[in-house]
Amino acid sequence: MKDLGKRFAQLQLGLVIYGVSMALMIRAHLGTMPWDVFHQGVAVQTHLPFGWIVAGTGALVLLLWIPLRQKPGVGTISNVLVIGFVAELTLRIMPEPGPLPVRIGLLLSGVVLNGLAGGLYIGARLGPGPRDGLMTGLAAKTGRSIRLIRTLIEIAVVTSGWLLGGTLGIGTLLYAVAIGPLVQFFLARLTAPTARLAAPPTREA
Repeated sequence: MKDLGKRFAQLQLGLVIYGVSMALMIRAHLGTMPWDVFHQGVAVQTHLPFGWIVAGTGALVLLLWIPLRQKPGVGTISNVLVIGFVAELTLRIMPEPGPLPVRIGLLLSGVVLNGLAGGLYIGARLGPGPRDGLMTGLAAKTGRSIRLIRTLIEIAVVTSGWLLGGTLGIGTLLYAVAIGPLVQFFLARLTAPTARLAAPPTREA
């Protein structure tokens, strides 16, 4: 029970940091993670708060788990409830940055913090995020590799998000290149002692 409590606390800390990292990358205006390009695009078209879009998209993606026979965990539900709320709150209290060096600093901080967040919430092993589960579920259903499925999903969300008005830039490319090694680095140090990972897991974008 004590171990579960620690893992739950680690999960929540990871999700909070994840939401903050999203806001940092958005405020940098240099391109953000693939799913957030989509979230931004939907927010532009609907004029709804960004955090609401993040949470709503997570809930809708979770419905797609049903035909894929994926089973959500407490981490899955927490993901839907926490990340969007924290991202929206951070965006509301964080002023727009000015000079380019400040924006670059925000971008780099956001990418590194997102890697840390992934290590924390995945390492807690209390259930994948909705978008992670969609990826693994489709891979299992189709027999294709997770790498291929993830690539196809992210191409689809980036393209549609950009067409809707989301921010696509150098930050998106940097995130795509850096996030895998960063999450793997932090996972090696933050995975709950009772859990073993057969292979480096992928994180939710």
